[in-house]
Amino acid sequence: MGNSRDFVLKNMSLFFFFLGLFSSSLEFSKAQMVPAVYVLGDSQVDVGNNNYLAVSVAKANFAHNGIDFPTKKPTGRFCNGKNAADLLAEKVGLPSSPPYLSLSKKDASSYIKGVSFASGGAGIFNGTDQVFGQAIPLSKQVENYLAVHKILVQQLGASAAEKHFSKSLFSIVIGSNDLFDYFGSSDLRKKNTPQQFVELMAKTLKVQLKRLYSFGARKFFLSGIPPIGCTPAQRAKNKTYECNEEHNFWSVNYNEGLKAMLKGLKSELHGMKYSYFDIYSVMQKIIQNPSAYGFKEIKAACCGLGELRTEIPCVPISEYCSNRKDHVFWDLYHPTEATARIVVDTLFDGSSKYSFPINVRQLVSA
Repeated sequence: MGNSRDFVLKNMSLFFFFLGLFSSSLEFSKAQMVPAVYVLGDSQVDVGNNNYLAVSVAKANFAHNGIDFPTKKPTGRFCNGKNAADLLAEKVGLPSSPPYLSLSKKDASSYIKGVSFASGGAGIFNGTDQVFGQAIPLSKQVENYLAVHKILVQQLGASAAEKHFSKSLFSIVIGSNDLFDYFGSSDLRKKNTPQQFVELMAKTLKVQLKRLYSFGARKFFLSGIPPIGCTPAQRAKNKTYECNEEHNFWSVNYNEGLKAMLKGLKSELHGMKYSYFDIYSVMQKIIQNPSAYGFKEIKAACCGLGELRTEIPCVPISEYCSNRKDHVFWDLYHPTEATARIVVDTLFDGSSKYSFPINVRQLVSA
């Protein structure tokens, strides 16, 4: 009799422990501005998913990546330190959302404060990942989110899960790889004009946003595409090291289509709120007046070898700059942590000049 009583008490204790765990997670602390951040995107916000892709060459889990990260070790981030996803999580009072592929698939507590589905080399279109051997394209990232949604609904119940997702932030940073693919593929250029291609990008992204909305997402942060023609990789192709203006022109064109699409989508989807961030203008401002932001080098990568440190990418045999805060770019394509901090400060608290119709602080408070 005593044993059965102890068994019941023990199991009741476990029940209330887990109930308390989920209750405390749902009723998040005042320091947290949202219950969770769910991140979808490419290498600008990948925190290590590609580490788990066996054949992918789009990885950053080796030196000298991570040299300024708190652990001083490479993590899979394409950066010298923290990337934009880490810094946005800090802003809303949360730890960085862990990579989806690193988590136990059945442990709901792993997902409760957010997950990163982002993957280096990913694009809006499914074919983008083929350039790098293997990445997780946006459609698959959304499917992975749906799997997380299902588990949390089972654990929390439909009503509590709906509340959780509706208050969470969905951060989406993607599109650059699609444009790089287009300009690097004669087949893609034969199928579509640049105008048709960027319109199709926005149209395809809209489908994925509607899928996320159908499964609870209500607060969306979306970044436009930066001036991809000004990356060290693109400058090195020009004898004068100037930006590739054709690439930049179509980055702007896509961004305008994205803004129009989001405005229309908000009128379609009841309760949808969003913040669009004009990263193109912010990066151009930094590039045109670097000293105002503490930078000395806007053209060359910090880590690499050869011309503009672009002939050999950031790998263990590469050289890296002694002061990463001087450089806008860490490697051929990605910003330093110093640049990412300026970007995240601006998207979070910046004016309507850069964030439309509201900034991220206003979005999470809405």
